Amino acid sequence: MLTREHRCGRSEEQEPEPGLSPKKAGIGRWLRNGCKWKMEEPEEPADGGQSLPPVYIYSPEYVSMCDSLAKVPKRASMVHSLIEAYALHKQMRIVKPKVASMEEMATFHTDAYLQHLQKVSQEGDDDHPDSIEYGLGYDCPATEGIFDYAAAVGGATITAAQCLIDGMCKIAINWSGGWHHAKKDEASGFCYLNDAVLGILRLRRKFDRILYVDLDLHHGDGVEDAFSFTSKVMTVSLHKFSPGFFPGTGDVSDVGLGKGRYYSVNVPIQDGIQDEKYYHICERGHGFEPWSGRFHMPRSY
Repeated sequence: MLTREHRCGRSEEQEPEPGLSPKKAGIGRWLRNGCKWKMEEPEEPADGGQSLPPVYIYSPEYVSMCDSLAKVPKRASMVHSLIEAYALHKQMRIVKPKVASMEEMATFHTDAYLQHLQKVSQEGDDDHPDSIEYGLGYDCPATEGIFDYAAAVGGATITAAQCLIDGMCKIAINWSGGWHHAKKDEASGFCYLNDAVLGILRLRRKFDRILYVDLDLHHGDGVEDAFSFTSKVMTVSLHKFSPGFFPGTGDVSDVGLGKGRYYSVNVPIQDGIQDEKYYHICERGHGFEPWSGRFHMPRSY
Protein backbone atom coordinates (compact mmCIF):
# COMPACT_ATOMS: atom_id res chain seq x y z
CA MET A 1 0.00 0.00 0.00
CA LEU A 2 1.47 3.36 -1.05
CA THR A 3 1.27 6.45 1.13
CA ARG A 4 1.52 10.03 -0.12
CA GLU A 5 1.79 13.19 1.98
CA HIS A 6 -0.49 16.12 1.09
CA ARG A 7 -0.03 19.80 1.73
CA CYS A 8 -2.10 19.80 4.94
CA GLY A 9 -0.03 16.94 6.32
CA ARG A 10 -2.56 14.21 5.67
CA SER A 11 -1.46 11.01 3.99
CA GLU A 12 -3.25 9.15 1.24
CA GLU A 13 -3.30 5.39 1.01
CA GLN A 14 -3.68 4.47 -2.64
CA GLU A 15 -5.88 1.60 -3.73
CA PRO A 16 -4.77 -1.45 -5.68
CA GLU A 17 -5.01 -1.30 -9.45
CA PRO A 18 -8.56 -2.06 -10.69
CA GLY A 19 -9.27 -5.39 -12.32
CA LEU A 20 -10.14 -7.71 -9.44
CA SER A 21 -13.53 -7.83 -7.81
CA PRO A 22 -13.85 -5.50 -4.78
CA LYS A 23 -13.88 -8.48 -2.41
CA LYS A 24 -10.79 -10.15 -3.89
CA ALA A 25 -8.84 -6.94 -4.27
CA GLY A 26 -9.65 -5.86 -0.72
CA ILE A 27 -10.76 -2.49 -1.99
CA GLY A 28 -12.35 -0.51 0.79
CA ARG A 29 -14.27 2.65 1.21
CA TRP A 30 -12.29 5.84 1.69
CA LEU A 31 -13.17 7.94 4.70
CA ARG A 32 -11.98 11.34 5.83
CA ASN A 33 -10.84 11.57 9.46
CA GLY A 34 -9.72 15.10 10.11
CA CYS A 35 -6.85 15.49 7.69
CA LYS A 36 -6.18 11.77 7.51
CA TRP A 37 -7.38 9.39 4.82
CA LYS A 38 -7.87 5.76 5.76
CA MET A 39 -9.32 2.58 4.26
CA GLU A 40 -12.35 0.70 5.54
CA GLU A 41 -13.14 -2.82 4.36
CA PRO A 42 -16.44 -2.88 2.47
CA GLU A 43 -19.42 -4.86 3.62
CA GLU A 44 -20.83 -7.38 1.18
CA PRO A 45 -23.91 -5.74 -0.40
CA ALA A 46 -27.12 -7.60 0.34
CA ASP A 47 -28.78 -6.55 -2.90
CA GLY A 48 -26.41 -8.05 -5.47
CA GLY A 49 -24.25 -4.95 -5.85
CA GLN A 50 -26.92 -2.25 -6.09
CA SER A 51 -25.57 -0.50 -2.97
CA LEU A 52 -21.98 -0.32 -4.19
CA PRO A 53 -20.73 3.26 -3.92
CA PRO A 54 -19.79 5.18 -7.07
CA VAL A 55 -16.16 5.01 -8.13
CA TYR A 56 -14.23 8.27 -8.35
CA ILE A 57 -11.16 8.05 -10.59
CA TYR A 58 -8.57 10.14 -8.78
CA SER A 59 -4.97 10.53 -7.77
CA PRO A 60 -2.98 13.67 -6.87
CA GLU A 61 -0.69 13.00 -9.82
CA TYR A 62 -3.64 12.80 -12.20
CA VAL A 63 -5.13 16.09 -10.99
CA SER A 64 -1.72 17.75 -11.29
CA MET A 65 -1.37 16.47 -14.86
CA CYS A 66 -4.83 17.74 -15.81
CA ASP A 67 -4.08 21.14 -14.25
CA SER A 68 -1.26 21.56 -16.78
CA LEU A 69 -3.62 22.01 -19.74
CA ALA A 70 -3.01 25.62 -20.77
CA LYS A 71 -6.56 26.31 -21.98
CA VAL A 72 -8.18 25.32 -18.65
CA PRO A 73 -5.43 25.76 -16.04
CA LYS A 74 -6.10 24.51 -12.49
CA ARG A 75 -9.64 23.43 -13.34
CA ALA A 76 -9.07 19.84 -12.22
CA SER A 77 -7.81 20.83 -8.77
CA MET A 78 -10.68 23.30 -8.36
CA VAL A 79 -13.20 20.54 -9.12
CA HIS A 80 -11.49 18.17 -6.68
CA SER A 81 -11.47 20.88 -4.00
CA LEU A 82 -15.22 21.29 -4.43
CA ILE A 83 -15.69 17.53 -4.16
CA GLU A 84 -13.81 17.55 -0.87
CA ALA A 85 -15.54 20.70 0.39
CA TYR A 86 -18.96 19.10 -0.10
CA ALA A 87 -17.70 15.81 1.34
CA LEU A 88 -18.71 13.94 -1.80
CA HIS A 89 -15.60 11.79 -1.54
CA LYS A 90 -17.07 10.21 1.60
CA GLN A 91 -19.79 8.67 -0.55
CA MET A 92 -17.41 7.28 -3.18
CA ARG A 93 -14.70 4.70 -3.63
CA ILE A 94 -11.48 6.19 -4.96
CA VAL A 95 -9.56 4.31 -7.66
CA LYS A 96 -6.20 5.41 -9.01
CA PRO A 97 -6.23 5.77 -12.82
CA LYS A 98 -3.93 3.92 -15.15
CA VAL A 99 -2.18 5.69 -18.02
CA ALA A 100 -3.43 4.65 -21.46
CA SER A 101 -0.94 2.72 -23.57
CA MET A 102 -0.28 3.52 -27.22
CA GLU A 103 -2.20 0.36 -28.13
CA GLU A 104 -5.23 1.42 -26.09
CA MET A 105 -5.26 4.89 -27.63
CA ALA A 106 -4.92 3.34 -31.09
CA THR A 107 -8.23 1.50 -30.68
CA PHE A 108 -9.67 4.77 -32.01
CA HIS A 109 -6.93 7.20 -33.01
CA THR A 110 -4.62 6.60 -35.97
CA ASP A 111 -1.00 5.61 -35.43
CA ALA A 112 0.15 8.58 -37.51
CA TYR A 113 -1.71 11.07 -35.32
CA LEU A 114 -0.53 9.53 -32.06
CA GLN A 115 3.08 9.37 -33.24
CA HIS A 116 3.00 13.01 -34.33
CA LEU A 117 1.42 14.09 -31.04
CA GLN A 118 4.11 12.20 -29.14
CA LYS A 119 6.87 13.73 -31.25
CA VAL A 120 5.80 17.38 -30.85
CA SER A 121 5.05 16.76 -27.17
CA GLN A 122 8.59 15.60 -26.50
CA GLU A 123 10.06 18.55 -28.38
CA GLY A 124 7.57 21.18 -27.29
CA ASP A 125 7.34 22.12 -30.97
CA ASP A 126 4.25 24.25 -31.58
CA ASP A 127 5.41 25.23 -35.09
CA HIS A 128 5.88 21.83 -36.72
CA PRO A 129 4.77 22.11 -40.37
CA ASP A 130 2.64 18.95 -40.15
CA SER A 131 0.74 20.01 -37.05
CA ILE A 132 -1.99 21.87 -38.93
CA GLU A 133 -2.90 18.62 -40.68
CA TYR A 134 -3.56 17.08 -37.27
CA GLY A 135 -5.58 19.99 -35.87
CA LEU A 136 -2.77 21.26 -33.65
CA GLY A 137 -2.58 25.02 -33.40
CA TYR A 138 -4.40 27.84 -31.63
CA ASP A 139 -7.19 25.83 -29.99
CA CYS A 140 -4.94 22.81 -29.42
CA PRO A 141 -1.35 24.02 -29.03
CA ALA A 142 1.35 21.36 -29.21
CA THR A 143 2.97 22.13 -25.87
CA GLU A 144 5.61 20.05 -24.13
CA GLY A 145 4.09 17.08 -22.29
CA ILE A 146 0.73 17.23 -24.05
CA PHE A 147 0.98 13.57 -25.11
CA ASP A 148 1.42 12.50 -21.47
CA TYR A 149 -1.63 14.57 -20.54
CA ALA A 150 -3.71 12.93 -23.28
CA ALA A 151 -2.60 9.45 -22.22
CA ALA A 152 -3.49 10.25 -18.60
CA VAL A 153 -7.01 11.43 -19.45
CA GLY A 154 -7.62 8.53 -21.81
CA GLY A 155 -6.34 6.06 -19.24
CA ALA A 156 -8.57 7.50 -16.52
CA THR A 157 -11.72 7.01 -18.59
CA ILE A 158 -10.62 3.51 -19.61
CA THR A 159 -10.06 2.77 -15.91
CA ALA A 160 -13.60 3.96 -15.16
CA ALA A 161 -15.00 1.73 -17.90
CA GLN A 162 -13.04 -1.25 -16.59
CA CYS A 163 -14.46 -0.70 -13.10
CA LEU A 164 -17.95 -1.06 -14.59
CA ILE A 165 -16.95 -4.16 -16.53
CA ASP A 166 -15.48 -5.75 -13.40
CA GLY A 167 -18.66 -5.11 -11.40
CA MET A 168 -16.84 -2.86 -8.95
CA CYS A 169 -19.62 -0.26 -9.17
CA LYS A 170 -22.71 0.89 -11.01
CA ILE A 171 -21.38 4.42 -11.54
CA ALA A 172 -17.78 5.39 -12.37
CA ILE A 173 -16.70 9.02 -12.71
CA ASN A 174 -13.72 10.68 -14.37
CA TRP A 175 -14.41 14.32 -13.60
CA SER A 176 -11.48 15.44 -15.73
CA GLY A 177 -12.64 13.53 -18.81
CA GLY A 178 -15.24 14.12 -21.49
CA TRP A 179 -13.02 15.52 -24.27
CA HIS A 180 -15.56 14.81 -26.98
CA HIS A 181 -14.33 16.87 -29.95
CA ALA A 182 -11.16 14.97 -30.88
CA LYS A 183 -11.37 13.01 -34.13
CA LYS A 184 -9.64 9.85 -35.24
CA ASP A 185 -6.65 11.73 -36.66
CA GLU A 186 -7.19 15.27 -35.46
CA ALA A 187 -7.26 17.37 -32.31
CA SER A 188 -10.17 19.79 -31.98
CA GLY A 189 -11.72 22.19 -29.50
CA PHE A 190 -9.08 21.80 -26.74
CA CYS A 191 -9.42 18.00 -27.13
CA TYR A 192 -6.30 16.00 -28.02
CA LEU A 193 -7.67 12.53 -27.28
CA ASN A 194 -11.29 11.40 -27.35
CA ASP A 195 -11.45 9.64 -24.00
CA ALA A 196 -15.23 9.24 -24.31
CA VAL A 197 -14.80 7.10 -27.43
CA LEU A 198 -12.03 5.08 -25.76
CA GLY A 199 -14.29 4.45 -22.78
CA ILE A 200 -17.17 3.32 -24.98
CA LEU A 201 -14.91 0.98 -26.93
CA ARG A 202 -13.72 -0.56 -23.66
CA LEU A 203 -17.32 -1.00 -22.45
CA ARG A 204 -18.17 -2.74 -25.72
CA ARG A 205 -15.93 -5.62 -24.64
CA LYS A 206 -18.73 -6.66 -22.29
CA PHE A 207 -21.87 -4.73 -23.19
CA ASP A 208 -23.45 -5.22 -26.60
CA ARG A 209 -25.12 -1.81 -26.79
CA ILE A 210 -24.11 1.53 -25.29
CA LEU A 211 -26.12 4.74 -24.80
CA TYR A 212 -23.97 7.89 -24.75
CA VAL A 213 -25.64 11.06 -23.43
CA ASP A 214 -23.78 14.37 -23.90
CA LEU A 215 -24.98 17.40 -21.92
CA ASP A 216 -22.08 19.73 -22.72
CA LEU A 217 -22.78 23.18 -24.13
CA HIS A 218 -21.12 22.11 -27.39
CA HIS A 219 -22.17 19.34 -29.75
CA GLY A 220 -20.36 16.04 -29.10
CA ASP A 221 -19.24 15.84 -32.71
CA GLY A 222 -16.21 13.60 -32.21
CA VAL A 223 -18.19 10.88 -30.45
CA GLU A 224 -21.05 11.07 -32.94
CA ASP A 225 -18.65 10.80 -35.89
CA ALA A 226 -16.95 7.78 -34.33
CA PHE A 227 -20.19 5.79 -34.13
CA SER A 228 -22.37 7.31 -36.85
CA PHE A 229 -22.37 4.08 -38.90
CA THR A 230 -23.24 1.61 -36.13
CA SER A 231 -26.40 0.65 -34.27
CA LYS A 232 -24.38 -0.67 -31.32
CA VAL A 233 -23.76 2.80 -29.87
CA MET A 234 -26.49 5.41 -29.68
CA THR A 235 -25.33 9.00 -29.20
CA VAL A 236 -27.60 11.69 -27.76
CA SER A 237 -26.36 15.28 -27.62
CA LEU A 238 -28.17 18.29 -26.12
CA HIS A 239 -26.24 21.42 -27.09
CA LYS A 240 -26.36 25.04 -28.12
CA PHE A 241 -26.82 25.36 -31.87
CA SER A 242 -26.56 28.73 -33.57
CA PRO A 243 -24.68 30.31 -36.52
CA GLY A 244 -20.97 30.66 -35.80
CA PHE A 245 -21.07 28.68 -32.56
CA PHE A 246 -18.47 25.90 -32.28
CA PRO A 247 -18.39 23.28 -33.70
CA GLY A 248 -21.28 24.23 -35.98
CA THR A 249 -22.65 20.68 -36.18
CA GLY A 250 -25.43 18.76 -34.48
CA ASP A 251 -28.49 19.77 -36.44
CA VAL A 252 -31.66 17.86 -35.66
CA SER A 253 -31.50 16.34 -39.15
CA ASP A 254 -28.18 14.61 -38.35
CA VAL A 255 -29.44 11.14 -37.39
CA GLY A 256 -26.60 8.78 -38.33
CA LEU A 257 -25.75 6.87 -41.47
CA GLY A 258 -26.18 3.36 -42.84
CA LYS A 259 -26.82 0.87 -40.04
CA GLY A 260 -26.46 3.76 -37.63
CA ARG A 261 -29.38 5.72 -39.05
CA TYR A 262 -31.56 7.03 -36.19
CA TYR A 263 -28.89 6.04 -33.65
CA SER A 264 -27.61 9.63 -33.53
CA VAL A 265 -29.99 12.02 -31.79
CA ASN A 266 -29.27 15.75 -31.71
CA VAL A 267 -31.30 18.22 -29.68
CA PRO A 268 -30.36 21.81 -30.63
CA ILE A 269 -31.02 24.25 -27.80
CA GLN A 270 -31.24 28.03 -27.85
CA ASP A 271 -30.10 30.39 -25.11
CA GLY A 272 -32.42 30.74 -22.14
CA ILE A 273 -34.00 27.29 -22.11
CA GLN A 274 -36.15 26.64 -19.03
CA ASP A 275 -36.71 23.50 -16.95
CA GLU A 276 -40.09 22.84 -18.55
CA LYS A 277 -38.52 22.44 -21.98
CA TYR A 278 -35.84 20.11 -20.62
CA TYR A 279 -38.59 18.01 -19.09
CA HIS A 280 -40.42 17.97 -22.43
CA ILE A 281 -37.26 16.77 -24.20
CA CYS A 282 -36.84 13.88 -21.76
CA GLU A 283 -40.53 13.03 -21.98
CA ARG A 284 -40.36 12.82 -25.78
CA GLY A 285 -37.25 10.67 -25.63
CA HIS A 286 -38.63 8.17 -23.12
CA GLY A 287 -39.32 4.85 -24.81
CA PHE A 288 -37.84 5.99 -28.14
CA GLU A 289 -37.18 3.06 -30.50
CA PRO A 290 -34.52 4.15 -33.02
CA TRP A 291 -35.38 1.42 -35.51
CA SER A 292 -38.88 2.90 -35.89
CA GLY A 293 -37.57 6.20 -37.30
CA ARG A 294 -40.54 7.99 -35.74
CA PHE A 295 -38.70 10.35 -33.39
CA HIS A 296 -38.97 13.97 -34.57
CA MET A 297 -37.53 16.92 -32.68
CA PRO A 298 -38.32 20.60 -33.34
CA ARG A 299 -35.59 22.49 -35.20
CA SER A 300 -34.48 23.85 -31.84
CA TYR A 301 -35.73 24.35 -28.28
